[in-house]
Amino acid sequence: MLGKQVFWLSAPWVLIVALWYAVRESGFINPALVPAPHQVAAKFMELAGGRLGQDVLMSTQRVFFGVLLGVSLAVPVGFCLGWYKGLRGFMDPVINFFRALPPIALIPLVIVYFGIGESAKIAILFYASFFAGVIVMYEGIAQISPIFIKVARTLGASDLELFGKVIVPLTVPHILTAVRVALGVAWATLVASELIAAQQGLGALIQNASSFFQLDIIYVGIICIGFVALVMDLLLRLATRRMVAWQERIA
Repeated sequence: MLGKQVFWLSAPWVLIVALWYAVRESGFINPALVPAPHQVAAKFMELAGGRLGQDVLMSTQRVFFGVLLGVSLAVPVGFCLGWYKGLRGFMDPVINFFRALPPIALIPLVIVYFGIGESAKIAILFYASFFAGVIVMYEGIAQISPIFIKVARTLGASDLELFGKVIVPLTVPHILTAVRVALGVAWATLVASELIAAQQGLGALIQNASSFFQLDIIYVGIICIGFVALVMDLLLRLATRRMVAWQERIA
């Protein structure tokens, strides 16, 4: 059983590496433009002994604070939009207008208002996380079946009991989903946020490498972003399963 699990976990990555080698050797792309996986691995080991750990830590810290602040505001705002239909209809065009704006387009304004320090980078990540979280929250809350409320009222639940024993448990899955979506969006926005005079971070690593056409370092930075985001998402999924174990799932 363990061997089967290891196989299914490793098979996609083995396939990706095989395709990577195949593309490089196919002749359709200049091999000089596609560093081999073993070259990228060697560069990773080289960087791991230097600045890479600090870059990973700095980017993770920025994403963490951006998502924390964004979701902390997105949850109550999304709940109100989902719970009050009139408010949702009033605010929906505004929310979707700002959600559609790419964070990278706001960088000049962010620099004007926040400078070029850490607050500017976190502001970009906050913006991306907030609107992603709001959409998930209010769509989830709006889809809660009224039957739960009616049954609780029929059984004599007070407003406090209704909120604590019905609304909150039904809201938790949507909060966790909002965090997952916001986390993914924040990592996708990381490089844009680190365009703002960043000296450390995976985005800064990628940008500096692109200036000198160091493709192997660019690949290392991209892969690190993907894997750190994957680890954080897996931890969040594990926490979700424990916190909403009562919820019925297909699989």
